[in-house]
Amino acid sequence: MTENTVQNPFQQFIIAHGDDKDKIQERYETHRTTRAADFKSKILNPNFQGWQVDEILKKLHVQAKNADGSPFVDSRNNLAFYARPPQHIRELAGEVQQEIRSIAPSMWFTPSAGLHMTTLELANSRSPEEIDEIVSRLSQTGALPDIVNYTLHHRARLIKPVVSYDASAIALSFVPATDEEGDDYTYHHLRRDLFDEVTAAGIPIHPRYTVPSSHIALARFITHDGFLLDKPNPDGSSFDRERVNELIQRIEEINQNLKEKYWPKQDGSSKGDWVVGHEKGFEFCKGTSWYGGGECVLVGEGFQ
Repeated sequence: MTENTVQNPFQQFIIAHGDDKDKIQERYETHRTTRAADFKSKILNPNFQGWQVDEILKKLHVQAKNADGSPFVDSRNNLAFYARPPQHIRELAGEVQQEIRSIAPSMWFTPSAGLHMTTLELANSRSPEEIDEIVSRLSQTGALPDIVNYTLHHRARLIKPVVSYDASAIALSFVPATDEEGDDYTYHHLRRDLFDEVTAAGIPIHPRYTVPSSHIALARFITHDGFLLDKPNPDGSSFDRERVNELIQRIEEINQNLKEKYWPKQDGSSKGDWVVGHEKGFEFCKGTSWYGGGECVLVGEGFQ
């Protein structure tokens, strides 16, 4: 076993689960199910004091609406390989956003063009100069075109979309597929391979996202508007717990609908499948890309 393999956190996960696609899927499912139950309990707890507002996004949102205000610059420059969802998944995400917007219109919703899944992050919260230096080094190796086009010959399929949430954001999450030929190569294998490709090119990375999760951020809390009472609760808090409960109930209704319409059916059909690389290969994105924007350095070729 090579030193690179030992250091690859995604390979370590695969080894720990016997390189078994069913066990890998189970861990992805357990991760999102356990996390959802944990945050549901916390959010519906009477002691819950409110959302974790994204203050940076809030400032950017205010600035976008009021160009005359004091300029605010997001200094968190990042570098990552993004998987952009194909049209049918973007449409599904839009439907879910519409449902959430009907009960929580004050949230910030990711624009369709900004929807993304971070497959591998190389660096975050750096200066532009630091990011450009990494881009230059990777570009000079000649490895970048092969990396962004990796999905042309390495197909990883995701299924079973579910709305996940915590106190700061709402996302659409998936799990690796297991029931078709070719599913032995899971999304976690794809993440492993990208890690190997980048480190083989001489770029050391310490990714933040190594947990068994594959998700697209749909909405973020940038204010408590819509969740505040006109008159405080008996305990003095002004957080509208009934409204919060309505949001959680709506999410559970959405998830039931997703299971009925978009999960695999007995006849083999599945409207919620996402083969990573469909329509577009990986997007190598740099800059202020925290919310799906930034500057595209190179994008890979997709398949139909």
